[in-house]
Amino acid sequence: MTPGPRNLITDVTGLRVGNAQDEVLKSGTTVLTADAPFVTSYAVMGGAPGSHETDLLEPDKTAPAVDALVLSGGSAFGLAAATGVMEALRTEGRGFAVGPARVPLVPAAIIFDLVNGGRKDWTENPYPALGAQAYAARNEMFEQGSFGAGTGALTAMHKGGLGSASLVLDNGVTVGALVAVNPMGSVTTDGEQHFWAAPFEIGTEFGGLGPDLRSGLGRKTDSRKMALIGGVQGANTTIAIVATDAALTKTQAKRMAVAAHDGIGRAIVPAHAPVDGDLVFAASTAARPLEDPLGGLAEIGHAAALCLSRAIARGVYEAEPKQGDALPCYRR
Repeated sequence: MTPGPRNLITDVTGLRVGNAQDEVLKSGTTVLTADAPFVTSYAVMGGAPGSHETDLLEPDKTAPAVDALVLSGGSAFGLAAATGVMEALRTEGRGFAVGPARVPLVPAAIIFDLVNGGRKDWTENPYPALGAQAYAARNEMFEQGSFGAGTGALTAMHKGGLGSASLVLDNGVTVGALVAVNPMGSVTTDGEQHFWAAPFEIGTEFGGLGPDLRSGLGRKTDSRKMALIGGVQGANTTIAIVATDAALTKTQAKRMAVAAHDGIGRAIVPAHAPVDGDLVFAASTAARPLEDPLGGLAEIGHAAALCLSRAIARGVYEAEPKQGDALPCYRR
């Protein structure tokens, strides 16, 4: 396995990602879409998720594919970003056909970034507009770090961010991940230098410092974030999309999403807490046949977890300082 040419989720041919953010609000939205509808499922392992239209992604539900996926800040307010994306898709004539009508299907998930120092005294919900702007900005190349849904993200000890990574398997199948990193836990070991994800780093994509060689790690759960927000619970969540060009059914995509959660557990400590809303979407563009339904799917799930761990570290590593930040950046 080697990274794709961009080392982004858009190495999966046909995918596009767009970001939009408001620096005063300290929040934003990220949209993933494709030229055609794509098979999607999801898995939740956090105790406090916030989502839109996820029930239809279950394998037993009728909808065969979706038109876009949204990752957004704003807590429940941010779910309205999907409305802006739906309106844009509707003007393009896209959507699930129901007789003469077409309904764009846009599942969404959100992080809580309402106490990060940004102004939240809006009179009109800003997220539908951010969703439309992010959709309009869709491209194969996009920014990481303090952009899109990662704009106002915070980890236990550092600013969070938006991250992405990819792998091309030996059989030519491509797998990628996109993530907004806003967990209760920390992405670094004690001392804040080494990433938990360091064993999976390729080259110097998040600094090349290598793993922490000490033993007995993980027993400290220090958190600047909790001190900052006065112990408020629920101000967290890591939300992600993993994608592949292998042809997956919704059931197989569900299994890919479940496997990808290992990437969160390897890159964030602790993970999947009652106050995290950890959710992973899994998408398939179906450009390549899945030649081995069992072994091939297992390898794709493994690659998705690797990509997600790396994307988490990259999102924090690429975060940039902004005026009024509540927490320091990893690279300060």
